[in-house]
Amino acid sequence: MARFKTLDQADVAGKRVLVRADLNVPMKAGVVGDATRLQRLVPTLRTLASKGAKVVVLSHFDRPKGKRVPEMSLAPVAQKLSKILGQTVAFADDCIGPDAQKIVSGLSNGQIAVLENLRYHKGEEANDPLFARNLAALGDVYVNDAFSAAHRAHASTEAITHLLPAFAGLQMQAELEALAAALESPQKPVMAIVGGSKVSTKLDLLSNLVARVNVLVIGGGMANTFLFAQGIDVGNSLCERDLVDTARQVLAKATVMGCQIILPQDVVIADALKSGAASAVVTIDSIPPGKMILDVGPASTQTIIHQLGLCKTLLWNGPVGAFETKPFDQATMGIAHAAASLTKAGSLVSIAGGGDTVAALNAANMSSDFTYVSTAGGAFLEWLEGKELPGVKALAG
Repeated sequence: MARFKTLDQADVAGKRVLVRADLNVPMKAGVVGDATRLQRLVPTLRTLASKGAKVVVLSHFDRPKGKRVPEMSLAPVAQKLSKILGQTVAFADDCIGPDAQKIVSGLSNGQIAVLENLRYHKGEEANDPLFARNLAALGDVYVNDAFSAAHRAHASTEAITHLLPAFAGLQMQAELEALAAALESPQKPVMAIVGGSKVSTKLDLLSNLVARVNVLVIGGGMANTFLFAQGIDVGNSLCERDLVDTARQVLAKATVMGCQIILPQDVVIADALKSGAASAVVTIDSIPPGKMILDVGPASTQTIIHQLGLCKTLLWNGPVGAFETKPFDQATMGIAHAAASLTKAGSLVSIAGGGDTVAALNAANMSSDFTYVSTAGGAFLEWLEGKELPGVKALAG
């Protein structure tokens, strides 16, 4: 991982500090639903404010495609952030131009402002140098605390770093250090659990992981494609039959790299994915015609948990079953409990990420028991795929 500059290296007293945050939170009818991203931003904002900085928060929200969309305004988010911080947060009706300049120039040391949605301007997603210059004119120092937006080369994550001294925020630093510890210099053996519905969305991930980890657990709908590639009749289960050769290539690479692949040997089946559906546990060689695989079976779950107990590091991306619908959440919950227990006991470093994975851990009330849970979706996935993230590269000092 490239070295990056951190907040403790930044001289911010009396300076205007532009903080690229991710305020793209769930919102309905102007009310913020899940405020996790706001809460994770607080340490960086408080640290800067306590050092006497004039803190200016930049963020995108949704996809307004370069025009003003009232429903995508950051105004309600700024109000929620103010409540969480317990202090007044000023709000500018634009992120550049006279209104932004007025709000920023009115800040005293230790005060905080939020500027309007960056994506109201086409220059943001175009990584436009002129738009970046207009943003940079509002600050003296730049801090990126939005790992979840680091896989995008946008004006507020990439171009602006060429114009101002650039530092990683506390959340960005924690995320980068956690991922580096898990991927670049992990305690071995390393297990990766990859779930989700489709192999096609995680081909790069699987190919990268078999070269990096000792044990790879494949679950969720994508496991069906791998089982089918091994000649198993998967009934009416979700299965990408056109990717059979690809699945075989992943299995072959794993053999060459010495990576143990764990696929379900027993599964939970039902007629359809619906709550309370009649279900049964069968071995993979006896799946009845017309049935769907909706979860990993109990015997396979215990195999995974046993192997996990032999490992020192866990990377988890994607639930292993249809966890949103009971009773098909049992394997995901069982593995989550085991990982949480091992982490609390100090014998496992556990890193999890991806929207569905985070939702599953939250549902199990176990996010806080993992070493690190990333709220970054695409950026977390691209990091695991071994790709260079523009927003991270831009912070290299």
